[in-house]
Parts: sequence; structure tokens; C-alpha cells
Amino acid sequence: MERIYKIFFKIYSKLDPIVLEIIIPIIDLFRKFKNKPPIPKKEKLAKIDYPFLGSKVIMLHGVSVGEVMSLENLIKKIKENFADYKLVITTGTVTGQELAHKKYDSIADFITYFPLDAYKAVEKFLDKINPSVILIAETELWPNFVYCAKQKNIPTYIINGRISDKSYPSYLKIKGFLKIVLNCFSGIFCQSDIDRERFISLGADKNIVEVMKNLKFEIEKKQADISFGDISKYKIMIAGSTHRGEEEIALETYNKLKKEIENLKLIIAPRHLTRLDEVVEILKGSNFGYRSKNDVFEDKDIIILDTLGELAKVYSFVDIAYIAGSFDKSKTGGHNPLEAAIYSKPTVSGPCIKNFRDIYAILTRAGASFVVKNKQEFLEISKKLLSDENFYDETCSNCLACLNNQKGALDFVINRLNECLKP
Repeated sequence: MERIYKIFFKIYSKLDPIVLEIIIPIIDLFRKFKNKPPIPKKEKLAKIDYPFLGSKVIMLHGVSVGEVMSLENLIKKIKENFADYKLVITTGTVTGQELAHKKYDSIADFITYFPLDAYKAVEKFLDKINPSVILIAETELWPNFVYCAKQKNIPTYIINGRISDKSYPSYLKIKGFLKIVLNCFSGIFCQSDIDRERFISLGADKNIVEVMKNLKFEIEKKQADISFGDISKYKIMIAGSTHRGEEEIALETYNKLKKEIENLKLIIAPRHLTRLDEVVEILKGSNFGYRSKNDVFEDKDIIILDTLGELAKVYSFVDIAYIAGSFDKSKTGGHNPLEAAIYSKPTVSGPCIKNFRDIYAILTRAGASFVVKNKQEFLEISKKLLSDENFYDETCSNCLACLNNQKGALDFVINRLNECLKP
């Protein structure tokens, strides 16, 4: 069977970019029907002009939004520790590319798309970029890319590696093929012991697979230098980064809870302030105020966080946080619960959490966060957190323990880069 997989690997490596030139327009037609942007063909087939970057280049790849976000602190740390190296960032999706430019244009020396996995396209890309080392976030297993990098003696590492419960059974069916791919990597650095065991079971050499923990947990607390009055008298819940339809859910839940918890207050933080008039209309009939007007809870039951850049600070003093974008009908995919969890605050989210599924898996497994299916479950868990003191304290302790347990990923990667680039 292993011989068959090796033959298949050789056949796959012959995939020609010309074939993809024909296939891409057909795929674009289907993407158009789903209102998706066309594939950036020239970039993905390495048919663009590349800047001259020299002989000292670090390349990082994050396929989409979640991975690109997770690399933020690592990118900054790399620039600090390897200032004489050029930094190239690649993504696989249009949304990932847009975010990379937005966040890293002032840091990276070049931002582009990861090439399609045709050997000639990959080879051309690597010759132009000429990376000294390649770091690939999470689980991007492109056979031609890693094989070509190995042929060119470019150290290539998986960082923040994970294999989800959903993907693992499918991967097991092709473990013979994946064994060849995985052993083209110079190292595989995983989020957990479970991920390490899964990579090894799929054929990776156990000597190159290590646990580094999770880069996404490497976030910093914001200084809580804002005030909503004397909050010591109240219990406060926040609906953070709400989208259309979610303010109603937060308000309905709050009104039901307040019947039993009289000192309960609510903060609503819309994701987009362009929707402020819409949010105000929803709150008509409620006793609400505005953060921009310095309203306080002595006078108001609800305060709209209508200012920029303060949400992370507000999470520091609330009691529980509803992380929105998770009941959003447009399937936003959730927002980052760690912005609240870093302050040991329990978080509650709706079912749509695809952008942060791995983080929620760790937090919920630790009893530090709750993902609910509907409004009724949202009400029930919020009520328990706000009324059961022992349960609340236990959840807060779980938050603290979980985040402490995940620390160290950033230093791990920097240390490995030092070993690789500064022998």
C-alpha cells in the first residue's frame, strides 16, 4: 500500500499549472453563483512580479482570517528578534489577504497569496521568495509545496498545529499518503498532546512532533482606564461585538434576568458603529445611555459602548460576557472569546463560532466558556453564572487555569527560529 501511495504522490507532483489555468475559470463560475470573489489566478500561479528580498527571508503562512489573526504577536516578535530578515506573509483566501494587508502592511516586507499546489508554480514561487525558513500555521498540508521546499533544503515547520475531531477520521483513511507529506516537514509543533498523538498516528516521525501550545492564547491585557461609575454595587453583563439581530437577543435575555437579579446592568457594544441608529431604535423604551457621553450605571440600566478601541478594556470589569457574532444570521463566525477570558471572565456564545472553533474547544473543555444552541440555553447559563456564586467562582478559576496552561507558544517558536537561523 505504501508503494501505491508513493506512486500516487509522484503522479500528483506532475500536476501542471496549465491544467489549473483551464480549471480555475470553471471554478470561478461556481464561486460567482455563491457570491464569492474569483480566484486570484496570477498570484496563486506565481505569475506576478516579486520584489527582490535577498537571502535572509522568513515566510509565514496563515490560510484565512483566524490563522492570520493568530500570527499577530508572533509577527511582531519576529521583527524584534530577527530585524535583519525580510518578512513575507502569505494567505490562502481573499478575506485572509485583506486582513493581512490591513494588519501587517507596515510590518511585512511582502504580502501575497500562497501558491496553488502545482509543482512548477510552487517552484517558481519559492525561487522568487527564496525563504530561509517557512512557518505554516495550523494544518496546511500541501504535498507539492512541502516536497519542493524539502528538495530546496528550506526548513519548513507547522506551527500551532492541530487536527480537528471532524478532520481526523478522514485523514486516517489516507494516512499512507499523509505519512509521505508529513515527513517532508522539518518540525511539527502542535497545540496539545492530543494533536501530537494524532500527527504521529498519521505517520509523522515522533522525533519532529512537539507540543508548543496555542499562539492564539498569547494576548495581553488592556489597562482598564475607563469608568462607568461605581460598579461595585452591580452585576454587569456585556454583549460584545453585536451584529444585526443580536441586540434584540441580548436585550430580551437581560430583561428576563433583571426580574430576578435587580442590580443587573447591561453594556451593548455594536461591532459596527455605523449601525448605532439601528441599535438606539431597538433600545427605545429602555433606560439607556452612551459611553461617549460618560453616562454611568447610577443613572442608566444599559449603556451603549459607542466608542472605538475600548471593548477589550471593558471586558476587564464585567461579570459575564456574551461574545456576539455567534447568533448572527449572516453567519459571521463569532469573535474572539479570549479578549474576555484573559481577565478570567466567563464567556457565553451562540452556535456560530467557526472562526474561533479551536479556541472554544479548549475553553469549553476546561469549563471556562459556554457555547449555547439557542436563546433559552443562553438565558439559562447566564442566570446560573449570575446567581450561583460557587459555579461562577469555579468558572472564573477555570479561565485563569486554562490561559496559564496555554502560555509559552510564542517563546517556543522564537527559540526554534533561533536554533534554525542562528546555529
